[in-house]
Amino acid sequence: MTLIRYNPWKEIENLESRVNRLFEDFVPATLKELNQLNNVARIPAAEMTETEDAIILRLEVPGMEAKDLDIQVTEDSVSISGERKFQNDVNDKSKTRSEFYYGQFQRVIPLPVAIQNTQVTADYKDGILHLTLPKLVEEKNKVVKINLG
Repeated sequence: MTLIRYNPWKEIENLESRVNRLFEDFVPATLKELNQLNNVARIPAAEMTETEDAIILRLEVPGMEAKDLDIQVTEDSVSISGERKFQNDVNDKSKTRSEFYYGQFQRVIPLPVAIQNTQVTADYKDGILHLTLPKLVEEKNKVVKINLG
């Protein structure tokens, strides 16, 4: 019977190679693939505040003009869509590395109460879209006298 000397470093090397293979499967190998991951369109962040009379909705859409945004409001939701386009202002010989996000986006935000969608006001300033959505005024219960006979 031959004796085999135990080498704990061999097991660590095996574990290291397994972990490396695992990361190779999930991490893109080329810079081109990394750029494709960065170009995935992001949905705008939202902030909603409810007051007695209205819902205030703020959306973060930097780097866009108001004409590039499409906003649709129903009684129970707000839908916003748009596209942030890449603008290359330099000549063809230059190289650009960017962490900006470009592309189309769409977001539908459900509202907690019904609103008067014909009375919505909007303002766009410094990359923040500000929507004021007045709440629907429901008819108060009317008292109706009923005659018998």
